[in-house]
Amino acid sequence: MEQGEGSGSKPYDEIWSKLVPSNTKYSEVELCSDEAEIHSEVKVSSSEKQGWCKITRNSDLCSATLQNKSSHVIFVDGTDVPTEDTIIIRCGSEIIPGPASDDYLSYRFKVMPMNESSKKVLQISLDSDHAKCSICLNIWHDVVTVAPCLHNFCNGCFSEWLRRSQQKHASVLCPHCRSAVQFVGRNHFLHSIEEDILQSDSSLRRSDEELAVLNSSALIKSPLVINNEKKPRGKRARTMPEENNNGTHLSCAQCGTEYGGFQCNQNTVHLQCHACGGMMPSRSNIRVPQHCIGCDRAFCGAYWHSQQVTRNDSYHMCAPETFKPINERTITRVPFLAHEKNRHEQDITERCIRQMGKTLQDVVSEWVTKLNNREIDRARLPLNHIEMITSGTHVCNDCYDKLVAFLLYWFRICLPKYHLPGDAAQREDCWYGYTCRTQNHNEDHARRRNHVCRPTRGGVGN
Repeated sequence: MEQGEGSGSKPYDEIWSKLVPSNTKYSEVELCSDEAEIHSEVKVSSSEKQGWCKITRNSDLCSATLQNKSSHVIFVDGTDVPTEDTIIIRCGSEIIPGPASDDYLSYRFKVMPMNESSKKVLQISLDSDHAKCSICLNIWHDVVTVAPCLHNFCNGCFSEWLRRSQQKHASVLCPHCRSAVQFVGRNHFLHSIEEDILQSDSSLRRSDEELAVLNSSALIKSPLVINNEKKPRGKRARTMPEENNNGTHLSCAQCGTEYGGFQCNQNTVHLQCHACGGMMPSRSNIRVPQHCIGCDRAFCGAYWHSQQVTRNDSYHMCAPETFKPINERTITRVPFLAHEKNRHEQDITERCIRQMGKTLQDVVSEWVTKLNNREIDRARLPLNHIEMITSGTHVCNDCYDKLVAFLLYWFRICLPKYHLPGDAAQREDCWYGYTCRTQNHNEDHARRRNHVCRPTRGGVGN
């Protein structure tokens, strides 16, 4: 094992993350500091180690910021990161120190599970009256927060307020304090508090019928940027000087130019793309999805492709490949998440597929068809709205990897034992099956026991 070289940051007694190379003959790079310069092999054809990036641990403890310190482009999950630029990386992110065509290695960023002793428990005392929506006067449901005033509302309640404001072509004001709203997004921290309050006092719960109505009105799946421009009050609108109206203040490509028969106006609400950070208008009357159904996050690749807008330097835009239908995707590698990140099980799956004379794409396509025909139980599929997912559903890269990992589990579960390599077929099942935690930190146990199986201890699942 190698360690990333620190740069004056706070060291830890334990490893908090690793860079795991796709080629197992190269060493993993272990990170023990909040900030580390990475010096490792970058090319398959050379054992020379180079300094190529800096990784800084983020405050959420489960993600990091990567800065390109090399002289060429780095690729993170298919997104190019020029020299000195930064990008957020999460557990499972694929990092390539240079163009894959130039024989560069591929690494996976892996965040290590925290020890129970290092976790801090925060207890909060909160009066339930301070957790109520000022529109319906009930405890928040799927709480959203508006900015800059930071008042909180039910998603369904504020969505209806937003809809009515747009119909009146009026500025969107906070229902509580009447200040102009510039941003609204779901608040996952307050959502957990909302659930704790309802768990402690069941009398505050609303009926299933009321919640169904609220959910049907909820529009806010990912952060919305709201353009509240003040309208001129005089009889004649004051025109802006030519030099000040050059489009640099515009949110997206359609704010200044009509594409696909649509142009934004001063009341258009915008979505921020989760992948590139760029803006696009929030439109519910088009057939092209703007949210990934698996994670409810917004992605702009499919939208701009449908509007025939090409990528340029003026606006951040994703390539269409970042958000496309399941049946239009191709895959050549087993996802890092597959088989609970157990590299030994991933290797066995790859060997099984090769022995059967198939490709990974063949197997995934076959099991996507089974999923589409509802031939497999979806209970363990780690995505949102699992019953709505079909082969034609648009999903992001992260959700596609989770889907493939789920399908490969079923592929292995249903595979006759004689299709397994000889050494794998002789292994005994782990009592805890896929739920086993030991497989993530004990290489010997991960290799000697089969973990692609249902648990027989500690809870039984599919």
